[in-house]
Amino acid sequence: MNNRIQRPPAEVRYADELALLAGEDSGPRPPGWAMTLRAARTFVMGDDDRNIRGKYVGDPSLVERSLVTLATTRGLMLVGEPGTAKSLLSELISAAVSGDSTLTIQGGAATTEDQIRYSWNYALLVAEGPSVRALVPAPMLRGMGEGRIVRFEEITRCPLEVQDTLLSLLSERVLAVPELTGDDAMVYARDGFNIIATANTRDRGVNEMSAALKRRFNFETVHPISDFDTEVDLVRTESAALLRASGVTIDQDPALTELLVTLFRDLRTGTTSDGTAVEKLSSVMSTAEAVSLAHATGIRGWFLRGDTGTVADLAESLAGTASKDSAEDAARLGRYIERQAHRYSGSAWHELREAHSGPPRR
Repeated sequence: MNNRIQRPPAEVRYADELALLAGEDSGPRPPGWAMTLRAARTFVMGDDDRNIRGKYVGDPSLVERSLVTLATTRGLMLVGEPGTAKSLLSELISAAVSGDSTLTIQGGAATTEDQIRYSWNYALLVAEGPSVRALVPAPMLRGMGEGRIVRFEEITRCPLEVQDTLLSLLSERVLAVPELTGDDAMVYARDGFNIIATANTRDRGVNEMSAALKRRFNFETVHPISDFDTEVDLVRTESAALLRASGVTIDQDPALTELLVTLFRDLRTGTTSDGTAVEKLSSVMSTAEAVSLAHATGIRGWFLRGDTGTVADLAESLAGTASKDSAEDAARLGRYIERQAHRYSGSAWHELREAHSGPPRR
């Protein structure tokens, strides 16, 4: 049986790099941190001279400000459009600062206070009464007690009363367990503890954070990749890695990747590279979605025909992506291809026009 882990956490994937940086890391570091702020920045952004891979494509100053925030007593809030690598950045920073990125809370409508703070082993609770042995620590209790970063993904998907359980944790740095007595009743945050929360700008208004909770965070906006060539390289690299992990042994056509990124950027920004206005899609046309689409295209081609996917395969998957949020988006995509694809040169764009000669299939 294949027991390979599909996606190990960052501290496992990049264990060699973390060990290398730790071995060379002799400067001052914030209390409780596994490495210096400079080494953490290098781990995230990369250093070719030291064979440290760049893992986050974005503004280095954003990474620096994020690390500085975590060295204070304020939490870090990463906001931005879906698919802008907020979660990846959160994971990488946690791995660098704490050596552990797995203390994670996934926000949602069903998230409860127990999943944030602690719960109980009810068999032991009934047999012995409240005790440390019966306590089941959730990520926040563990992070405070062990001095580690806690990641709170999509915090604005949680009900307001659940979000506000963080108020006293961020201000007083203490978590009360009223069922216990004595020293066990209070868990005090140790050096190294802090919170990285993420929120999608599209979720604003779902469960808007209270003003009191906002004051306990420093907000940083994560923007989409602005440079075309950088985005093409990222989509090509990440999709190639996914395809190799899926058993695909040949490279995908670079022209297909360029077409995909061009199309996504046009429909995401509402304008082509030459300044022509186009209809924006309400669906998420993010870099992460482009990587996923390139991966799906390669899988389709390889396991059905033995190639790495054609533009026709891409068009099949693209129709589903475009209509994910709104049926009207499929029509917008069709109009874009009919009116704009001829402006671009290359056989790939001709193949796209041919594949979309009829309405996109739902």
